[in-house]
Amino acid sequence: MADQSKNNTPEIFELNNGSMHVKISNYGATITSLSVPDKNGKLADIVLGFDSVDPYVKGLAPYFGCIVGRVANRIKEGKFSLNGVDYTLPINKPPNSLHGGNKGFDKKIWDVAGHKKDGDKPFIIFKYHSADGEEGYPGAVAVTATYTLTSATTMRLDMEAVPQNKDTPISLAQHTYWNLAGHDSGNILDHKIQIWGSHVTPVDQFTVPTGEILPVKGTPFDFTEEKRIGESIGEVGLGYDHNYVLDCPDQEKEGLKHAAKLRDGGSSRVLDLWTNAPGVQFYTGNYVNGVVGKGNAVYGKHAGVCLETQGFPNAINQLNFPSVVVKAGEKYKHTMLFEFSA
Repeated sequence: MADQSKNNTPEIFELNNGSMHVKISNYGATITSLSVPDKNGKLADIVLGFDSVDPYVKGLAPYFGCIVGRVANRIKEGKFSLNGVDYTLPINKPPNSLHGGNKGFDKKIWDVAGHKKDGDKPFIIFKYHSADGEEGYPGAVAVTATYTLTSATTMRLDMEAVPQNKDTPISLAQHTYWNLAGHDSGNILDHKIQIWGSHVTPVDQFTVPTGEILPVKGTPFDFTEEKRIGESIGEVGLGYDHNYVLDCPDQEKEGLKHAAKLRDGGSSRVLDLWTNAPGVQFYTGNYVNGVVGKGNAVYGKHAGVCLETQGFPNAINQLNFPSVVVKAGEKYKHTMLFEFSA
């Protein structure tokens, strides 16, 4: 076990169990590389990202691989009220506040509280203390994120957060962009996906939910059965960037529900995602535009797909959405299980 470090230098740590190999930075608790075998046992790196920490620190990543918070996704006009107090957040994605503001959890250096690099069940534990008033949010919050390689080709992420002195909204999300054919293989339109959600929360012109919860049946948003991502993407504007309500019960795994199954035909790689969160943002990398990444690969539109399990966007302002408010002293818990196969 490595020493605990309150290291203020961004760096990259490794987890390797012999069959999968993951690189994660303390800057934003960010997955920078994740390699798993295909049907022939050939390893490929299947996440978009950069070779070093510098481009992340310079702000060149459109949220590649990071944990976003204090509140993931959009808060309408950067405003909310809680316990009779009005709060104003930075408008970093006009006219809304996105992913925690100007300097959210993705742009912070987290402390490494434990790290086991290889052997059985390698892991890394990150901790971050979010101050009262940071990015406009009420109260201090103690945050922990633990990545563990739980089996040969399974990774688990446990995110926890405890408000220290005030109630506050908390909704963390893991923002990795996946391309199961390899990060440098082009777009993900030929990937197939199944999403265990029969409803979406439709959005206004600024990608904020209207408050409605609508069935996907008979629309381009229907992925209740496996379907090619590109099949109907031309009918949804720039592409998919929508929150799905995870309301289709399937078998459970480790107390988690099935959120999505992503499949690449060429490599036969499959990602099964399990979570305890109420929703998942299905985002097809619509705004990625000529980003030069690992090995000088150029990432264009739809180069990766994000499956961000989360509380519903703008839930703090929508009483009919599941609440994202965590009371002082109580614990927010969000788990994701990434199960790879080929």
